[in-house]
Amino acid sequence: MTSRRPNRILAASAAASAGLLVLAGCASGGSADSSGDDATAAEIVVGSQNEPTNLDQIFGGSSGVTEVFTGNVYEGLFRITDDAEVEPLLAAETEVSEDGLVYTFTLADAAFHSGEELSAEDVKYSLERFVGEESIAARKSQLSVIDHIDVVDDQTVAVTLKQPSISFTYNLGYVWIVNEDAGDLTTSSDGTGPYALADYRKGDSITLDVNEDYWGEAPANGGVVYQYYADPTALNNALLTGAVDLVTSQSNPDSLGEFEAAGFEIIEGTSTTKELLAFNDRLAPFDDANVRKAIYSAIDREKLLDAIWDGRGELIGSMVPPSEPWYLDLADNNPYDVQLAEQLLADAGYADGFTFTIDTPDSGVHSTVAEFLKSELAKVGVTVEINIITDDEWYQKVYTDKDFEATLQGHVNDRDINFYGNPDFYWGYDNADVQNWLAQSEAASSVEEQTELIAQANQQISDDAASVWLYLNPQLRIAAEGVTGVPENGLNSLFYVYDITKA
Repeated sequence: MTSRRPNRILAASAAASAGLLVLAGCASGGSADSSGDDATAAEIVVGSQNEPTNLDQIFGGSSGVTEVFTGNVYEGLFRITDDAEVEPLLAAETEVSEDGLVYTFTLADAAFHSGEELSAEDVKYSLERFVGEESIAARKSQLSVIDHIDVVDDQTVAVTLKQPSISFTYNLGYVWIVNEDAGDLTTSSDGTGPYALADYRKGDSITLDVNEDYWGEAPANGGVVYQYYADPTALNNALLTGAVDLVTSQSNPDSLGEFEAAGFEIIEGTSTTKELLAFNDRLAPFDDANVRKAIYSAIDREKLLDAIWDGRGELIGSMVPPSEPWYLDLADNNPYDVQLAEQLLADAGYADGFTFTIDTPDSGVHSTVAEFLKSELAKVGVTVEINIITDDEWYQKVYTDKDFEATLQGHVNDRDINFYGNPDFYWGYDNADVQNWLAQSEAASSVEEQTELIAQANQQISDDAASVWLYLNPQLRIAAEGVTGVPENGLNSLFYVYDITKA
């Protein structure tokens, strides 16, 4: 899709001389005084099943909070495009020291929705908040490479790293810069983005109004309403009847023919959403790799993919999808083989099987997947008990308290193999070699060196069957006739709405 980000950005030549990242301005965009036809632009109603659990990314707001707020209400120093490229945003200029440890950012001339000017103090506050003790943000561990942050002047901030980080600016693309004086952001907001939060009705909708004082190019539409539906059938009906203009993700491929016949556009892009059966690797019997591999080989994943997605999507064998530079084809590394599964269970001392509980969110297809797994594992004498919980309960019980044996979850983040390098992450996978390779990959001096190290980690994680990567979701969006500018890809739930229009 066409970028509508500001175009006044140049990266300092020091970035190139440091051998790190050469940052380029956006291909298109406008200045602070550019304007759209806001008087006549239509409001866009977006249908989604991906409701945030709260409105703050550092307190487990879920992928839903990324979908609504990142790039729309809040902006980062950098922006990740729909094609996974890194562009400067609030960082108007960037200088990197020769040793790759100090990043000095000169800020764009931007203001928060409250009217306060963006300052270096806000950047310092936002980054320290993201990696602070209270934060459970998904990329906190990657950004813990930050050693300290210094305010140089009102518009300049210097970030010193503990060691070089080749992915540093990429990861910064997901960190919101928030107003230091904003207060509680779990139910309110104060960002610099092209939209401001107008209304939040938990369990129902989120409304975004156009920010008339936005420092960049005005959105092409007259505002956006996210309307939430727990039931996919209700969401489909809302689209068919015109109650919503588009859906961010289609979870029922059986309905695609009906939409095509009715003149809707089916938008198929690249997904980073992996459906996982995640074990608590700290607990017996899942602390034994043979048990995890046995569970893996007992599941006919191709049959599951056909049942859920009617052949769309893709089988994968690790956390790395084909869209990422360190992808390895490991789909058959833990093959479907019932006899192998039985032998692995016997070798681990579970010839007669065992019983375990899957805690599964009630959203999406997780409960359906759980029933499939229960049937598959019964063939090798393993009994599955299913405990269906809400998304809010999942974040507390599984993600925060780590009080579970196994769980189902769709992991939407891109470049998230690093979660397996963190033994404190909710699934508790702990392999010193993997941790070392992933740490070294971040300190790599070249993309080639980084790729080689991550590929080693990728292979080991798959060999250990740290989780069961059931499949990679297809990315399917549906838009009504006359709706244009919808982002194509599903990178980490990013969903930039500023280019969407309808006739």
